[in-house]
Amino acid sequence: MKRRNFLRGSSLLLSSSILGSNLAYAKKPMVVGSAGRSEEKKPVGIAVTAPSTVGINERFSLGIRVLTNPFNSKWIPRWQRTQSTVDGPFNESSRGIHYIENVLPGWEGTVNISGNEGYRGLNSYSFSEGKGPYQFDKRPVRRLEGFSFTTPGIKYINVVDPVTGITGLSNPIVVEGSAPKERLFWGELHCHSFFGDGIRTPEELQSFARDESFLDIFALTDHVEALSDAQWNYFREVCNTFDEPGKFVSFNGGEWTSAQYGHHNFIYPGNEGPILRCTDPDNDTLEKLYASAKKYGALIIANHPASAGWGFDWMKGHDPEVERLVEVYSNGGSYEMPSGPGHDFPTRKVKNPSPGNYTVDGLKKGFRLGMIGTGDVHDGRPGDSLHALQKSPESYKDILEDGLMGVWAGQLTRQSVFNALWNRRVYGTTNNRTWLKFSINGQPMGSEFSTTGKLNIKVEAASSLNIQRVELIKEGEVVQYFEPGKMQMVWDPKGESLRKDTWYYVRLIMDNENLAWSSPVWVNRE
Repeated sequence: MKRRNFLRGSSLLLSSSILGSNLAYAKKPMVVGSAGRSEEKKPVGIAVTAPSTVGINERFSLGIRVLTNPFNSKWIPRWQRTQSTVDGPFNESSRGIHYIENVLPGWEGTVNISGNEGYRGLNSYSFSEGKGPYQFDKRPVRRLEGFSFTTPGIKYINVVDPVTGITGLSNPIVVEGSAPKERLFWGELHCHSFFGDGIRTPEELQSFARDESFLDIFALTDHVEALSDAQWNYFREVCNTFDEPGKFVSFNGGEWTSAQYGHHNFIYPGNEGPILRCTDPDNDTLEKLYASAKKYGALIIANHPASAGWGFDWMKGHDPEVERLVEVYSNGGSYEMPSGPGHDFPTRKVKNPSPGNYTVDGLKKGFRLGMIGTGDVHDGRPGDSLHALQKSPESYKDILEDGLMGVWAGQLTRQSVFNALWNRRVYGTTNNRTWLKFSINGQPMGSEFSTTGKLNIKVEAASSLNIQRVELIKEGEVVQYFEPGKMQMVWDPKGESLRKDTWYYVRLIMDNENLAWSSPVWVNRE
């Protein structure tokens, strides 16, 4: 029997946060000191979350948070909490990071809820009812049950505060005519606790991922060189306690943190797996890390590949049997390819890049890597970072918002999700929950197949943002593009007859330089 999760309240939240994409803060958000002295906090936005894929008439939950301007949050004992609070000696980061909150400390207003054709569910909700994730939590954070759509199609749900007129729009909900054979889930596989160089305890991070940023999938991948064997066992116990098939997938893993060979996350498929430290003789080289991964069934992820100063170099090693994924985006910026003509996103640039070590450079070397977005979270908010608002330290002045990982899997279980990760059925975004499918001859992103015929390429997408441009990228070069200028699109790029082995992926460019990248499809000539 699983132990009871001590941070879990009666009100839980579901996946698909859209913070950072749909909510417009003031240009200079108010951040107050830990004493909390400021003008009265007022609503400035509403975050609305829903599952990305459901069947017709399938009942689902809706997550709602009413937000205010971000502020530093004080720490008090857990059993006395009325809100999410971390700001004390126990959780002070070695990097000087403080916990920042953005949900109203208390609010009892009523919101109106509506959806497009076929919507069934609540028409209004008062936050004077229920409570947030903590035992005495009065914040306007709720998971509401009993929603469905009676017609198929791409749907959205609106939540409005009738007093201020503030509106929150959900992520797109793709309603299929029958139960979906595969579903789109959202995850974060790169996060640090106060045991390493972040803030908050493992329990608090797991709880935030599940109950406040509404992730489906999470892995606390701290710098394992900072952990003792006993602490590793504690991390695994917490992870295994939070994992709940059908509700929340939590993976055991860590970050192998080598100054010589670069940083690589390892993820285990189940409850067990040893700690893999680069400071241990058995795992002090990439070759040994890959061997251990094979021995214990782990998956390896190449972290922030173009970030200078972390020792990352594609020439130092790669094993296609276990290194299956790469971070195309994290809070350090876009690691896709160097900035240049047709690819210049000032708000997404890596500030100190390492030429020749971008994701595209690895793909050009023949490495078959699926692309994911991550947070590399150090601020205690996996999936919903406010990193960019940290005032210190100097090394954090260029930190951006987190990325997210979309995963196409059959079920929300460790086995199903791990298989999807292994098969590269994944994509990355800049913290937006854009629904994306990319296929060639019916083969989905992450696939490898052979053919002698013409290639039939298809891109389908839906977002809560306007999709300004979709680019088809072949072997690292944009070869076709489409400019829909709306929130939903289907595009069939002009196909070609295959002359040699090749690979393609797509990049979506949306409002405010929000991006999404599919994993490639590799096509071999028979």
